[in-house]
Amino acid sequence: MIGWALNYPLTLLALTTIGMMVAQYTQFLRGVLQAHQRFNTDALLSVLEKVLLLGLVLALIPIGITLNNYVVARSIAIGFTFVVLYALIKRLYGRVKMQMRWDQARTVLRASLPLALITLVYGLNERIDMLMLERMVSAKEVSYYAAAYRWGDTVMMYLWTLLPLFFAKFAYATDRPDEQRDVLWFGQRVVTVPMLLICAFVLFRGEVLFWQFKHSTVVEISRMVLCLKILFGSVVVHAFFAIYSTLLTSTNHERAVSWLVVASTVLNVVLNLLLLPSLGAVAGAINTLVCAVFVSAGYVWLVQRRTGVPVPWNWIARLGLAFGLLCTVWYGLQTELVLHWLLESVVASVAFVGILFLVGVVRISELRKLLQR
Repeated sequence: MIGWALNYPLTLLALTTIGMMVAQYTQFLRGVLQAHQRFNTDALLSVLEKVLLLGLVLALIPIGITLNNYVVARSIAIGFTFVVLYALIKRLYGRVKMQMRWDQARTVLRASLPLALITLVYGLNERIDMLMLERMVSAKEVSYYAAAYRWGDTVMMYLWTLLPLFFAKFAYATDRPDEQRDVLWFGQRVVTVPMLLICAFVLFRGEVLFWQFKHSTVVEISRMVLCLKILFGSVVVHAFFAIYSTLLTSTNHERAVSWLVVASTVLNVVLNLLLLPSLGAVAGAINTLVCAVFVSAGYVWLVQRRTGVPVPWNWIARLGLAFGLLCTVWYGLQTELVLHWLLESVVASVAFVGILFLVGVVRISELRKLLQR
């Protein structure tokens, strides 16, 4: 409905909607393979769609990539993957009979509704900037923002890969706050430390990531780099506090998290309306950072108020100090020495290891226990 109101073609919207429905059903069928421990087959099917889409996009380059033919290419990739998966399921387990069991369906839908709402509002919150940039400013500004945003998305995959493991551990320890505390305090370091090193690299050497933009002007590159560095401020915030959202959603606080993200989305829209006309893509990056701070503060407040799990302020302070010292070292390397970016990054990484021991984020006694296992 929103797409139709914004004058997107109905055929394009219908194709996109059907493609997403088929993709979700494909995810459901992949769960059968996972349940039978066929993880290698599941991994191959996961890659199949992406490889096929990549091939189709490369085939489109000679004639030009437009929104319409990209949607068609993605629909073909999704459909082909679904057909292959369905044929495989049928071969391994027999014909899949479609049979509605309304009582079970009602129970599943009711139980999954809070998580579905979280997924919806998260998706809206992530894409609203690009949509409003396109409609209020220009497609060119969207391209600056998107070029920077994709790197943030790439780095955030570390969180989205790791946090489900902690989701399971938090859920397993429900009603045992002491055990949840131990998981949180351990996860705080595991989740945050690698992200801090990556974010420091982007803040000081972000221009390196745009090496492939050979046809862009210096002004365009500098604008994309500025957006990138501001966006990675929000990545730093998520590195510290995304795990608190995982704790909340795994312990029956999905509704509170949903309303918090809704409030963040409303704030984002208001800031976009105020700042996008004058600042363009940079405003989108600033608004994303402001909303990341807002929603993360909400996570921490909810954890303190509802879960009974103490927030590890000591570890947060140590990690913040480690990040500050790392940035200080990197700034010193750039101002006092003229090094190739790769050598500079290696030196800063080695210094970061020393900093982690210096501020007590990593302890020698913990390493000894780990090695003894």
